[in-house]
Amino acid sequence: MQDFFSLLKREFKLFWSNKVLRLLFIGAPILYGVLLGYVYGKGKVTDLPIIIVDQDRSEMSSKAIQMFEDNEVLHIASILYDQNNLSQIAIEKEATCVVIIPKGFEKMTLTKKYPEITTIVNTSNVLTANYASTAIQVCLGTLKAGVQIETLRKQGVPENLLMSQYEPFKTTFIKKYNRSTNYMYFLWPGVLATVLQQVLLLGLALSFASEFENGTFKDLVKRCPSTLKLLMVKIVPYLIMSFGVWLIYWFFTFWFRLPFYENLLPLTFIAGIFVISVSFIGILVSIVVPSQLKATEILMVIATPSFILSGFTWPLSQMPQAVQAIANVIPLTHFLKAFRILIIENGTFSQTTKPIWNMIIIGLVCSIAAYTALYFKKKSVLKEA
Repeated sequence: MQDFFSLLKREFKLFWSNKVLRLLFIGAPILYGVLLGYVYGKGKVTDLPIIIVDQDRSEMSSKAIQMFEDNEVLHIASILYDQNNLSQIAIEKEATCVVIIPKGFEKMTLTKKYPEITTIVNTSNVLTANYASTAIQVCLGTLKAGVQIETLRKQGVPENLLMSQYEPFKTTFIKKYNRSTNYMYFLWPGVLATVLQQVLLLGLALSFASEFENGTFKDLVKRCPSTLKLLMVKIVPYLIMSFGVWLIYWFFTFWFRLPFYENLLPLTFIAGIFVISVSFIGILVSIVVPSQLKATEILMVIATPSFILSGFTWPLSQMPQAVQAIANVIPLTHFLKAFRILIIENGTFSQTTKPIWNMIIIGLVCSIAAYTALYFKKKSVLKEA
């Protein structure tokens, strides 16, 4: 056991002597946590610039404009009275939408000639386009309702019957889990989990590959002939440091006032399984590919698209079967699913059984493959000695 701890101490020294790895493993989670926290800190999109083309200049068009001004999502960047140079002005004002109120709008509305308000949506950014167009629809829908109710009132419909005449049934939408549609709650945790996976893979890519390149693997085998102990010596330091990163992430939730209080212990347990599973992928590549550069390149090919493939932002069910198969062998996919169930949806630990077992299977397969590869590497080194 004493020899095992001395080897752990050696591993920490190797880690600390590598300035790039030290900066990457410790600095990247902190940097990304702070940077992305402030990027998405506002949580939801507000004051999106829109342009109004008011060709009617009537009381009703003024009401519509006032509704746009009162909506927190929208900001009227400019009010025009014709469509001259409209495209150029829209680009200059960075407008997400252009709302065109036609000439004679109020008159045609009151005489039931069914005028049309045209909204041109800039979909170069899908997120802002969806927010702005939804806000405009809400404003115009409210205006429609007001006009219809006022028309019924003028026709002599009693006040107590106005709503039932206009609206034969009610519809209610109840938002759960992320009621404010806060982008910070949705995206920030997933990105930080991706960062943790990346730094783990990068660090472990160098674990055995550096020993092979520096010619120290033979000495390491002499000091620790047990294959299992060799694996543990390389992985345990990263498990300890990953727990430190996890604590930093937990501290960030208080810093950015994120309401992640429930199910933290179960999630920490699942995060441990996630880290072990990722570690065995990294250690396997490091053993099989004896070049630090090549091992790093291979693991970056795995790590870089993992967030996109995870199904966290785009549903996994909407991807081709081949892509789903690739996503399912990456631990991040299953960890983010468990995270969403426990933290976002306030589910129970039992509901995360499937993602947990998937990560365990990935870890077991990679650990057996890593053990086998290391056993034969160690055997060939001992033969040469």
